[in-house]
Amino acid sequence: MKRYLHLFVIFIVPLMLDAAPGTITQFIKIDQFGYTTTAQKIAVISDPQTGYNAALAFNPSTGTNQYQVRRWTDDVFVFSGTITAWGGGATHAQSGDRVWWFDFSSLTIPGSYYVFDVGNNVGSYRFEINDCVYMDVLKHAVRSFYYQRCGVAKTAAHAGAGWADAACHIGTQQDTDCRLYNNTAPATSRNLSGGWHDAGDYNKYVNFTWGTLIDLLLAYEENPSVWRDDYGIPESGNGIPDLLDEVKFELDWLLKMQQPDGSVLSIVGGGGTYPPSADVAFRRYGPANTSSALTCAGVFALASIQFNSIGMTAYATTLRNAAINAWNWANTNPNVTFYNSGLVGAGEQELNNDDRWERKLFASVFLYAATGNTTYRNYFDSNYGAHPGGGYWYSWWYAYPFEMDGMDAMLYYTKLPGATPAVVTNIRNRYSNSVSTGNTDNLPSFTGQTDAYRAYLSNSNYTWGSNRTKCHQGLMFWNMLTYNMDAANATNYRNAASGFIHYMHGVNPNSFVYLSNMNNYGAENSINEFYHTWFYDGSPLWDRVGTSTYGPAPGFVPGGPNPSWSLDGCCPSSCGSPANNALCVTLQPPAGQPQQKAYRDWNTSWPQNSWAVTENGIYYQAAYIKLLSKFCNGSCGPLSLDSMKSQNPNTDAANYSIHIYPNPADNYVIVEIVNKTIQAITPSHSLTCWVKHYLKRNALLIMAC
Repeated sequence: MKRYLHLFVIFIVPLMLDAAPGTITQFIKIDQFGYTTTAQKIAVISDPQTGYNAALAFNPSTGTNQYQVRRWTDDVFVFSGTITAWGGGATHAQSGDRVWWFDFSSLTIPGSYYVFDVGNNVGSYRFEINDCVYMDVLKHAVRSFYYQRCGVAKTAAHAGAGWADAACHIGTQQDTDCRLYNNTAPATSRNLSGGWHDAGDYNKYVNFTWGTLIDLLLAYEENPSVWRDDYGIPESGNGIPDLLDEVKFELDWLLKMQQPDGSVLSIVGGGGTYPPSADVAFRRYGPANTSSALTCAGVFALASIQFNSIGMTAYATTLRNAAINAWNWANTNPNVTFYNSGLVGAGEQELNNDDRWERKLFASVFLYAATGNTTYRNYFDSNYGAHPGGGYWYSWWYAYPFEMDGMDAMLYYTKLPGATPAVVTNIRNRYSNSVSTGNTDNLPSFTGQTDAYRAYLSNSNYTWGSNRTKCHQGLMFWNMLTYNMDAANATNYRNAASGFIHYMHGVNPNSFVYLSNMNNYGAENSINEFYHTWFYDGSPLWDRVGTSTYGPAPGFVPGGPNPSWSLDGCCPSSCGSPANNALCVTLQPPAGQPQQKAYRDWNTSWPQNSWAVTENGIYYQAAYIKLLSKFCNGSCGPLSLDSMKSQNPNTDAANYSIHIYPNPADNYVIVEIVNKTIQAITPSHSLTCWVKHYLKRNALLIMAC
C-alpha cells in the first residue's frame, strides 16, 4: 500500500556529526565499504619497502593493544588488539611491503567504524559492519551495464544528469542498417542494434559475451534472492530482477545476430568518439563463424533455464530453440572461421581449434540441462576428459582461474538429473582435490598465508585483466561451498573467497577500491579515471573525478594491475609527431613495480596504451558481480536511490532546497537538503531517519512525521 508523507515540522540544527580520526592514513587498509557481521575481518597495515611509494615509510604501533576499532561517530573504542607481522617481518615480494595483520573478526555489532593506531594517532578510512553492506555496491556494479547499452537513449532519470546521452549508433549505415564488412551493398543490411558495448570502445563481440553471460546467469541461479527490481534502470519495477533485465538486453541483440539457418554473425564494430551518441562512423559486421554459433548455443540454453524459472516461458522457448539451431549449424559447419583483426573491431574475436572444442563441450552441458536430450549428455560424457590441446583443467585436472568457464560448466553438469554418476564423481573429486590440496595456488595459499594481502595469485597470473582473474580465483573457492565439497573446510573457503572481495575494495597495496567513482557510495579512494572512449582523457565533463565536471560513471571495474604494461611500439620517436613522441614516457607505476603495484589511475590512450591496465570490460564486471553477490543478503531493505532525481522539489524560508522522493512511497523515502541526504525507512508504522554515511555533513534534519 502506498503511503503519502506529510512533514509537519522541519528544523535545521548545526551539528558536528562526525568524530572520526584526525588523520587518515592509506597504510591501514580495510574494505572501504565494510564487512558483514559474521565475516572474517582483518585489516592489513603496510610499510612500503620497494615500488613507487617506497619513500613513504609507516611504522605501525606493534605494542600490546595498540590497535583499536573505534566508532566513527564518537571515537569510542569498541575493540582493541595487537597486530601480528606477516612472514615474520619479511618484505612481501608481490607488493614490496612489510605487512602486519589486525584481526577484529569478533566485532559483530552493526555500526560505522575505523581502525586506529594509538601510538601514531592515525586511523583508517571509514567502514560499516552490517549484513547489507554490499547491496548498494552490487546495484551500482550491475548498473554499469546500463551505461554500456548501445542503440537506446540513456535518460537523466536513469543515468543521472551527468551521464545522460541520446541513442547511439542508429544513424546512417550504423547498427539499424549495418553492412557486411567486405560488401556494403544494401542487400547485406541487417538490423543489429542493441546489446552492450564490450569494453572501453563501442565494438560488440559475440564470443566475448560467453564468460560474461555465464557469470551473470550463474550468479542469478546460485543466489536468486539477492537480485532486486529497483536498480534504477528503465525496466525497474517490472517484476523481473534487474540483473535479468540487463542480461535480456544483451540476449535480444544476440538473437538479432543469429541468421535463419542457425548460424550467428560474429561482430559489430567501428567508430569511436564521445559521447557515444556523437559517433556517426559507419558500422560493419563480420560473417558467421562456428565459434559464435557455439557461444550462442551455450548462453541461449543456460539463459532459457533462468527465464523459464521466473515464468517467462515464451522467451525461454525462443532461447532454447535458438540454442538448438546454433548447435546444429555448428555441428554441420565445424571449421568456419573469421579473423577480424584489422578488418572489424579492435580485439580478435576468433577462437583457436582447442577453444572451439571447449566451447562446444560447455554448450553440450547447458543444452542437456535445458532440453533433457541425452544426445548432449552423451557428447559431454565422451569428450569431457580428452582435451585435444592438453588444457590444464581438462587433461591434468589442475584447477586454475583462467579456465573458470569450463570448471563452472563441468560442475553444473554434476547437479543435473540424469547425469552419468561415474562422470559426476570424477569431476567432483578432481575439482575438490585440486582446490583443496592439489594446487598450491588454491587453498594452500590461504592456509599457508602466502599473500600478505590475502588474495593470492601466482606471479604469472598477474596479466592484462588481473581483476577478473582475482575474482575468478575467489569464485573457485566459493564453488566448493556451492557444490558442497570438502565440508570440513567450509569456513576456510568462505574466508579465502572474501579476501578477494576485500582486495577489490581497498585491501591492496594501492589502497584502491577497484570500482570507478564510488566516493558517494561508501568508498573514500575509488578509481578516478579509466580508459573508455566516452570518458576520454582531457574531457572537461567525464575525465577524472574531482577535475572534470562529473568524472566517469560509477561502478565500472578496470582491468587491474598489469606488470606487462609497456609503451606502444612506436615509442620513443616514431609516433607520428613531436606531440605524440612526447607521450613516450615510461610511467612508474605501472612499470617497474612489484606485481600488485603495477597499476596507475590514468586513461591516456595511445601511445601510453592505458587500456592494458585501466580499460573496463563486461567480462571483468561480470566476474566481480558474481563474486560480490555471494556476500550479499536477500533480506535487506530498500536500496539507496541517491543517483535518482527528486520528484518533489520545494524551498524553505531559509532558501534550503528540499527534495522528498519518491512520493507516494512504498517503504522508504529520501529527504535531500542541499548536499545533505537523509534516508528514511518506514517499517509498518514508524519512520526512522539517519544520515547517509558517505556524505560530508554539518547539519541534522529533525522531522515530525
